[in-house]
Amino acid sequence: MDALAVILEQPERLALRRLTLTGAGVGDAVVDVAWSGISTGTERLLWSGRMPAFPGMGYPLVPGYETVGQVAEAAADAPVRVGQWVFVPGARCFGPVRGLFGGAASRLVAPADKLLPVDGALGERACLLALAATAHRAAGGIAEGERPLIVGHGVLGRLLARVAVAMGAEPTVWETNPARRDGAEGYDILAPEDDVRRDYARILDVSGDSAGLDGLIGRLAPGGEIVLGGFYEAPLSFAFPPAFMREARLRISAEFRPGDLAAVTCLIEAGRLSLDGLITHRVPAARAEEAYRTAFADPACLKMVLDWRDAA
Repeated sequence: MDALAVILEQPERLALRRLTLTGAGVGDAVVDVAWSGISTGTERLLWSGRMPAFPGMGYPLVPGYETVGQVAEAAADAPVRVGQWVFVPGARCFGPVRGLFGGAASRLVAPADKLLPVDGALGERACLLALAATAHRAAGGIAEGERPLIVGHGVLGRLLARVAVAMGAEPTVWETNPARRDGAEGYDILAPEDDVRRDYARILDVSGDSAGLDGLIGRLAPGGEIVLGGFYEAPLSFAFPPAFMREARLRISAEFRPGDLAAVTCLIEAGRLSLDGLITHRVPAARAEEAYRTAFADPACLKMVLDWRDAA
């Protein structure tokens, strides 16, 4: 059994070729992939060669952790069934080629209990579940009526704002790029210099800007919290006295957990969280190299999706 896969052979050198898959073992399922998303955070760093030391890091590798497809093979007692639509958060089934995170391929072998059943009506939008779950992880603890600040209005920032609204909060979003100040759904978007508030109890940064901590600390209320929900390639630092005077707290929001996927799935099914309007670009998998370059270079591209349905 083999699959057509995206392979980062080395920084900025991408290939699309067939790989022999590791056979399905006990507890595994085989998934025929329909769509996979391209992450402009971690995958951009893998593409550029700037990814900090990370478990499993090394080239060649198959990227991708935003994959949706249909179960092609599964045991009778598996938690998923043949024909079911599932979200796949990655796979390690490519033999000597690393799977980091291993979702960008036409077929995958993965543990059945790691697959999340999804409504087929979501289609390509189900690729956004990983980012929605990441947003839910970062938003942990937000209470109804809270007025947090969210920094960054890319796809993750938009999902974080939508999750916060679904939790009953009233977020404000900062965005420095005027082209990305559209698309608000129940919240305000401002340029940082246009915001006069300096009493935020919670600031959630998904900008990836490692140089912005001092400015954010200056906007905190006493005892406030800064949540780092982006991925930062450069070391983070800040001036201690302002943070000391505010008794500021710093929380790093790590990768999403299965409970976060389940929670956002419930919000979507209840009609409280929408994934609409976030996928701006879609390209057949055969044009993967073009797709990756567009995803990382075109500021108009919020989310790029590869379509694997016609992959041979």
